[in-house]
Amino acid sequence: MRTARFTLDPAFTVGEVNPRLFGSFVEHLGRCVYTGIYEPDHPTADDAGLRQDVLELVRELGVTAVRYPGGNFVSGYKWEDSVGPVEDRPRRLDLAWRSTETNRFGLSEYIAFLRKIGPQAEPMMAVNLGTRGVAEALELQEYANHPAGTALSDLRAEHGDKDPFGIRLWCLGNEMDGPWQTGHKTAEEYGRLAAETARAMRQIDPGVELVACGSSSQAMDTFAAWEATVLKETYDLVDYISLHAYYEPLDGDVDSFLASAVDMESFIENVVATCDHIGARLKSKKKINLSFDEWNVWYLSRTEAEVSALDWPEAPRLLEDNYSVTDAVVFGSLLIALLRHADRVTVACLAQLVNVIAPIMTEPGGPAWRQTTFFPFAQASRYGRGEVLDVRVDSPTYETKKYGEADLLHATAVRAEDGTVTVFAVNRSRTEPLPLDIALSGLDLTEVVEHTALADADPDARNTLAEPERVVPHPVEGTALTDGGLTAVLEPLSWNVIRLR
Repeated sequence: MRTARFTLDPAFTVGEVNPRLFGSFVEHLGRCVYTGIYEPDHPTADDAGLRQDVLELVRELGVTAVRYPGGNFVSGYKWEDSVGPVEDRPRRLDLAWRSTETNRFGLSEYIAFLRKIGPQAEPMMAVNLGTRGVAEALELQEYANHPAGTALSDLRAEHGDKDPFGIRLWCLGNEMDGPWQTGHKTAEEYGRLAAETARAMRQIDPGVELVACGSSSQAMDTFAAWEATVLKETYDLVDYISLHAYYEPLDGDVDSFLASAVDMESFIENVVATCDHIGARLKSKKKINLSFDEWNVWYLSRTEAEVSALDWPEAPRLLEDNYSVTDAVVFGSLLIALLRHADRVTVACLAQLVNVIAPIMTEPGGPAWRQTTFFPFAQASRYGRGEVLDVRVDSPTYETKKYGEADLLHATAVRAEDGTVTVFAVNRSRTEPLPLDIALSGLDLTEVVEHTALADADPDARNTLAEPERVVPHPVEGTALTDGGLTAVLEPLSWNVIRLR
């Protein structure tokens, strides 16, 4: 096997990592909320009904911004249903997921959940621009954020929340380009509505940060044209445009699946190009950043049959993908893709947080445990803070049906404020170890703190209720700093974290 190589030099950087890159997503879908984060009858539940075993895992995961309440759910969402005394809240049909929403967990409970995670957990609230519009968005903003002295801010205080919620980051709807979306709109229709909503929300608070809906995926027929049309209307009014992407192995094509980040990086670069093109046409010096506020491995091809079989149950088991080592390696590669574009991707949300295509699983009345994908996210959130170094790999390649020739090595590196460097690397080869040489220029590094890998002789190994710790990262021996460089061997099909100081 030929050696993969790259050089690290602090003179060549991508940009600072925004902590919001390690966000997640809580939607009223399946068991994400009910028996996920919220289960009043659970043995670990606190006085607010929140599962403390889940809270501990969420803190360990290192989640920052948490997007809420959807997702497709938000396009039928009436925020008024989710506030006030729980016993008075109405039950509603959720058209997005053919379920019944009880509204026992609502806006106040969401804010309380974030506060219990810790100060790093920031609200990211979506407004309904599917079945509702400007007026309802303003009412929600006033209820949530205005200090006091108006009907809605005083109503919040009456409901037990005297202090405002301080929500700074708002999504202007969700996936409005998608025909599956309740209240789906054309780009022209959505662009006008988003612009009017943004303009009005800024009248209440000029400092809000707003995310316009971009394409639901790069595969959409309207991709790029949608972004261009929406941004023509909203460019001076919004701060971000959203991207969503999910990946799964189709027709047994694991090699293409392992190269999913090739598509993710292309998606990011194409959206950046579209944003900058519109900025140039408008003669604007402003840069629109990207909010990659839904991303994950998701076995999406199973979902339609799952949902169509439902008959309006409460909190059904939906989208509960159980992730393998292979899935975790792809997942880690997607994290690398986000970090490699940290100059423009300044918000990202792993979809979702608990049970629903999630890194954390729970059993009602029982335990909570870490999926294989938990570990790459937790390690990236912990060690991926600082400045991303520009990594240009010279790697052996392999052929994929979907993406053509792809590098076996996918990597990035982050330099922390204290000068320590963490390398994140994936070996996409399913059968062969990959020797790695890293030249270190201008970096005062003298020690390998640790090299861990997530890999297994069984690529289908996974963590389950019966075996919750079947897969965990393990130490790798032999990684060394010598003669101004680092040498390592990456195990086949592996996610690697190499920490240097």
